[in-house]
Amino acid sequence: MSADGQDRPDADRSGQVRALRTAAAGIGSSLDEATTCTELTRAAVRLAGGGAAVLRRVGDTLSGYESVTGDADLLPDARWATAVALDAGTPAADHWADPWLSRPVGDRTRPALCAPLTSGSDQYGVLVCAREGAAFARAEAEQLALLAGHAASHIRHARAYEELNRTAGDLQRALLAEPGRPHPNLDVAIRYLPAGGRVLVGGDWCETVRLHFGRTLLVVGDVMGHGLEAAVDMNAYRSSLRYIAASELPPHRVLRQLDDIAAAEADRRPATCLLVRVDPGRGQVTLASAGHLPPALITKGGRTALLRVPVGPPLGTGFGGYESATHQFEPDEALVLFTDGLVEHREEDIDRSLHRLADLRFTPAAGVDSLLESIINRLDARHAEDDVAVLAARPHPRQGGSGSGSGSGAVEAQAEG
Repeated sequence: MSADGQDRPDADRSGQVRALRTAAAGIGSSLDEATTCTELTRAAVRLAGGGAAVLRRVGDTLSGYESVTGDADLLPDARWATAVALDAGTPAADHWADPWLSRPVGDRTRPALCAPLTSGSDQYGVLVCAREGAAFARAEAEQLALLAGHAASHIRHARAYEELNRTAGDLQRALLAEPGRPHPNLDVAIRYLPAGGRVLVGGDWCETVRLHFGRTLLVVGDVMGHGLEAAVDMNAYRSSLRYIAASELPPHRVLRQLDDIAAAEADRRPATCLLVRVDPGRGQVTLASAGHLPPALITKGGRTALLRVPVGPPLGTGFGGYESATHQFEPDEALVLFTDGLVEHREEDIDRSLHRLADLRFTPAAGVDSLLESIINRLDARHAEDDVAVLAARPHPRQGGSGSGSGSGAVEAQAEG
C-alpha cells in the first residue's frame, strides 16, 4: 500500500488488463487472414513498442516476414525465428513455457520474442516482436502470447471460410462450364461475375435447354444467399429444370412444377427464376417469371425495351399462380436475361435501376458477345454490389436448313472474378 492509500500493483494490473482488452478488440475485424495478421502486429507494437511481424504457417511451410509493423530493422533474421517455430513442432503447452527469447546482435543483446499462433491443436505461425533496450518482462510476454492466441482463433475461422468459398467456387465454375446447348438457330453468350471479384459465389445461374421444333428455353435464376449452400440449391433447381423442360410444357407450367418440387423440400432456399421460350421459326418468345426481373429486348435499331411478363411468387413458396406472356421476336433483335445484381444499387428504387438499362443504345445487329461486354462495361457490372449472371441471345439465320437442325450453336459461358 502506498502513502496515499493507493494499491499501485492492483492499479497497474487493472491498466494492463484494459490495454489488453483494447488491443484484442482490434483483432479479427474480418474473415481475411492477412488483415488479421496486420491487426495483430499493430496491437503488439502498441503494447510493447519496437517492431513486429508474422511468420505464417501452412502445413510444414513457413513464410517470410509478413504484416510488418513498426521498425522492421529491429526484427531478428527471419531464419532465426523460423528455426524457433520449427523447433516447437506440434503445438503443446510445454513447448512454450518460455515464449520470450533473446538473441545476440554483435556485442550486445537485443530482446526478441516469439509467440505461437495456436488455436486448439493447430499452429498457424509465429508472432515475432523485437525492440531496443529492456528485455520483455514476463507480463508483457504473456500479454503478447494471449494476443497471438486470440488472433490464431480468427485465422482458423478465416481459413475455414476460405476453404468453404473455394469449394463453392469450384462447384459454381463446374456448373457454369457445362451450359446446355441451344438450337443452332440461336446465338447465346453467358457471363457470371462474382460481386467484387470475390471467391465467394452464390445461387445466380443461367441455362439453355434445347427443345423440339427449333425452340430453345432460356433460363436465368437467383437462389437466396451466397456460399456453398446456395450453390448446392442452385444445382438442384437447375437439375429439376432440365428434367421438367424435356416434357415440352409451356414456361408457366414448368415454373409450377419447379415450385412444387422446391416447396416439398423444407431446406430448399427460395429462388427467383425467369423462363423465356424462344421460337425463331415463328418469331415469338413466351415468358414466365417467378419473382424475377423482366428481360430486355434490344431492337433492330439498337434501342432497349423491357418486355412485360406476368410475375408470380418465387420458387419454393408453394403458392403457384404463374402465367405466360408471348411477344414478337425478330431475327435482328436480341434478348438479355439477367439477375438483379446487374442493375440494382442499394437505397435506389428498382424501377430507376431498370431505367438505366432501358436507356442504353447499341450498334444494330451487334454480336451477342460484344453486346454483353457493352452492357457489363456501361453498367459497371464488374463492381456490382451483388453477383451478376447475364445471358444474351439473338436468332441466327441458317442457310439451307430448318430451325430444328442439329448443329452445336454458339454458346460461351465465362466466369470472371
